[in-house]
Amino acid sequence: MTLQQLSYFLAVARTRHFTRAAEQAHVAQPSLSKQIQALEKELGAELFSRARGNVALTPAGEALLPIALRILSDVDTAHLEVAELVGLRSGRVRVGAPPSLCGSLFADVLKRYHDAYPGIRLLVTENGSRDLERDLTAGALDLALVIVSPGLSLTAVPLLDEELVVASATPLGRDRVRLADLRDEPMVMFREGYDLWETTVAACHAAGFEPRFSVEGGEMDAVLRFVEAGLGVALVPSMVLATRPLLHGTPLARPGARRTIALAHRTDVAPTGAARAFRAVLLEYLRVAEMPSGVRLLEN
Repeated sequence: MTLQQLSYFLAVARTRHFTRAAEQAHVAQPSLSKQIQALEKELGAELFSRARGNVALTPAGEALLPIALRILSDVDTAHLEVAELVGLRSGRVRVGAPPSLCGSLFADVLKRYHDAYPGIRLLVTENGSRDLERDLTAGALDLALVIVSPGLSLTAVPLLDEELVVASATPLGRDRVRLADLRDEPMVMFREGYDLWETTVAACHAAGFEPRFSVEGGEMDAVLRFVEAGLGVALVPSMVLATRPLLHGTPLARPGARRTIALAHRTDVAPTGAARAFRAVLLEYLRVAEMPSGVRLLEN
């Protein structure tokens, strides 16, 4: 098995077409097909079904896809790491964060990093925590801020403890609200892949009721806008309301609801020099920054 064969395999998997894959790989189509066939022979299984001109991944191809992505990503990372070691002032760091953090402290951290390392390309992924965990595991990210959850299979350093509050278009009329009091309130729900989707559903079930969703499937900005429009309430991180003057945030009665934000990376691959420098900039920023209401810095 060669890196070239895996590269050709990924090209066909992306395009679902051998000719277009060959064009993207800048190779003759017969050569690409020959390499794919050699890979299939070595693995002892067909990777693509080719019925009536339709190219699709077989079960064996589906199994190989995430592994091939991770291998080629690690090779790319190795090239960058060696380049850093020989003194080149260039490179790349791929970082991810949930929307609640991209819209708040993350922008300031990125600015500080860019000022300190202007030759390093910053590639940012904004996504739900579960999706970021998947991207880290697949080798598509170097670092990500994720929400700590049971079974997290990554190396993670807890950084922040954050309160969750009930966002509403009008005041709920009390300093704190019990989750059970929201039994008859319509709720706006994030799409799956957000830790807040799981947190909200689990909290409602623990309070003894099934949540009633007026809208489902939104990203952070969309959910907040839906709440502003009066479509329902939502359980959100306290920091996202700092720039939403039209929304009211009511804390939950004890024990409340909180989440822990951690900086994570793959356990089997050490972060690159560029990624380690990003981690240092992030930690220094958190050490001196004024935390928003409801957010507490953890010792690390």
